[in-house]
Amino acid sequence: MVGFKNRYMIVEVFLDPNRDLAAQDPIIITQFNVSKAIKDSILVNFGECGLASSLGSFQVKYVNPITKICIIRASREEYQKVWSAITMVRSIGNCPILCNLLDLSGSIKACRNAALKCDELKFEQYKLLVGDRLSADAAQQMQNCLDKIKVLEH
Repeated sequence: MVGFKNRYMIVEVFLDPNRDLAAQDPIIITQFNVSKAIKDSILVNFGECGLASSLGSFQVKYVNPITKICIIRASREEYQKVWSAITMVRSIGNCPILCNLLDLSGSIKACRNAALKCDELKFEQYKLLVGDRLSADAAQQMQNCLDKIKVLEH
């Protein structure tokens, strides 16, 4: 028996660069928000048939609301369609965004390790940006996200 083959994509979400960096984000990035935006993009660009063929394995596995790093799973046959739809996403809700694919992997373990490195580096940048205003709550939330990614499985 042959296992079902998936591809895992690490995607970085950039919020509107014209917003004030010190202000709160206008939208919190969640698995639901990201999934809905990608599904809407697939529907608009590839139609109902394209959406139906992509949904079999499609799942947003992980989202870090602080670093804006996401892990997205798609079937091996459909990952290019999902990838192109991700690059065409221009907003989540009313917040303009851009998506950047950082890594593409065939296993969740390799993807998890790459995402963990990206998350740690981005959180270091976030701490430098925020400086003394880093709250204990934000540090705890980041630690929870790192713990969540370490136990990520199928």
